[in-house]
Amino acid sequence: MSGYEVEHIPNIPFRLMSFVLAIRDILFPVVKRFDQFGIDKGFIIVDFGCGPGSYVEHASKLVGDGGKVYAVDVHPLAIKAIKEKAKRKDLDNVVPVLSTGYPVDIDSHSADVIYALDMFHHIKDASGFLKELHRLLKPNGTLFIESGHQRLCSAKQKIVKSDCCVIIKEDRNIFKCTPKEHRSA
Repeated sequence: MSGYEVEHIPNIPFRLMSFVLAIRDILFPVVKRFDQFGIDKGFIIVDFGCGPGSYVEHASKLVGDGGKVYAVDVHPLAIKAIKEKAKRKDLDNVVPVLSTGYPVDIDSHSADVIYALDMFHHIKDASGFLKELHRLLKPNGTLFIESGHQRLCSAKQKIVKSDCCVIIKEDRNIFKCTPKEHRSA
């Protein structure tokens, strides 16, 4: 597997989006979203499509010193924002990862939880994307995918068609999935 296509957000709209998300995070704290993720101390987390890092600080606190949060994004400004936030808030367990294709620079079968929030609609090759997330998940790991700005049935169809995840729960616009059996690659 090499590369993938996403709708790339130019720098100015990315900065505008970051501002809007900062306001959203003040009005609607991210803590409530995390209750459903079941994140524990020592977990390895992948925040795929992390953007400016709305969820990184809380995830970092949940996993603690023994855990790790990989903050993955295709946009260099997102990675810059993550690095700055990690330094400013002493988040030593946060690892920014610039994704330029598959595979991303994270070990196979290492993630306890992956969440891809408000970004799935940007992915042009959903099957390739989901196969990469499958590669990253531990056999007993959990994947949370938010449908984003697409119809719920479209997002669900993409997940099912990928044939690498099983949807075990739908809650509003978030799909909780587990990986199908890992196959040797």
